[in-house]
Amino acid sequence: MKDSSEFVKGAILVLLLTLIGTVGFMVFEHFSFLDALFMTVISMSTVGYGTLHPLSPWGKIFSILFIIISLGVMGYFISQITQHFLKRQFGFFFGQYNRNLKRKKMKNHVIVCGYGRNGSQVVKELIAYKERIVVIDNNHDLIFDQNLEHTEFIEGDATMDEVLIRAGVQKAAALITALPLDADNLYVVLSARALNSNLKIISRASNESAEKKLRMAGVTNVVTPERVGGTHMATLVAQPDVMEFLEYLNRRGNSPVQLTEIICNNLPIDLINKPIKEIGYRKITGANILGFKTASGEYIVNPSPDTQLYPNSKLFVLGTTEQITEFSKLVGGTVLSIEKYPE
Repeated sequence: MKDSSEFVKGAILVLLLTLIGTVGFMVFEHFSFLDALFMTVISMSTVGYGTLHPLSPWGKIFSILFIIISLGVMGYFISQITQHFLKRQFGFFFGQYNRNLKRKKMKNHVIVCGYGRNGSQVVKELIAYKERIVVIDNNHDLIFDQNLEHTEFIEGDATMDEVLIRAGVQKAAALITALPLDADNLYVVLSARALNSNLKIISRASNESAEKKLRMAGVTNVVTPERVGGTHMATLVAQPDVMEFLEYLNRRGNSPVQLTEIICNNLPIDLINKPIKEIGYRKITGANILGFKTASGEYIVNPSPDTQLYPNSKLFVLGTTEQITEFSKLVGGTVLSIEKYPE
């Protein structure tokens, strides 16, 4: 914005100088408008064509002063033009270089393949969870002007290995492929799994047949938008308040409480195999435990007070950000959804 204002300022000075020169030659030398404009232009450009006829003493003085001032104004204007265009060109190349360098240093980020209706919604939700994101899409016009927090954009074909490597797939924590064609999603899953065997991969599927193939290819989770949408609408009819309550919890930033998972990866020794009723978490933190997941993947909804904690188990906790933070400190856990990547 500053560069543009300086460019405009220089152009105004050139126009003003042209007007002053034209009027000056008309007054001091009684030139016609066209002759005065001609003398002004050749004086400003210093091309040295010579005068139309011998100048009077006052005309010579005016010409000397006008040429000196013109040199300064034209030099300023040309420098602004050069700076304006060079900054745009070098800004693009250096900006691209810095973005590539930044992506190389990224790790534990999320790659989103496809920035259509599903992909853009995924990115919106991930931003709310403070995740670092790399978006891959081959639609230049769609992603060119995007400027989102914690988000980098790559223009390219997500089915190509080199594009996934540019996105940092080998250091990523998860990959979400939301491309419109099942075949493309399958190809992305195969490529990503070959490049990173520990990667969590979530894929969109349009039908059960595609879902089976994606699971065989190594996808971690498959989401069928039609099924999810149908279930959501049916539940809104049968149990509307339940769905509204769950939606209320998912309004990141607007809801005072959050449902969050905490992994007990640094469980204190004195809490290992200790029943949750003896921790006194409710009195200390004010948070509530709604669910429990064992290290083997078994879910326990509304765990009993006698449920024992052990390393790498997961707790599903309901509370405010402050309550959940205090709870995680109490059990030596890692909160997976609250400011995972602080500034």
